[in-house]
Amino acid sequence: MTLAQLGAGQSARVLGVEGGWGLRRNLEQLGIHPGDIVAVARTGAFHGPILVEVHGSRVALGRGVAGRIYVEPI
Repeated sequence: MTLAQLGAGQSARVLGVEGGWGLRRNLEQLGIHPGDIVAVARTGAFHGPILVEVHGSRVALGRGVAGRIYVEPI
C-alpha cells in the first residue's frame, strides 16, 4: 500500500521508497525515513497534495511522490 492510498486521519509506518537517490534524499530532508510513523492530516481535492504529519511537523507531498512511498497501516 502507498501513502497516496491512505485517507485523512490514518496513520502508517513507512516501509520504503520507490525512486532514485534524489527522491530519497528529498524525503530524508523532509524528515521521512523508513520506519517512521506518518499520519495523513488532510488530502487535497481532485488529486491534490497530501498533508502529512511526521515528527510533529506537517509536510505537503504531491500525489506522485506519495504514490512512491510504501507504508503499512497501523
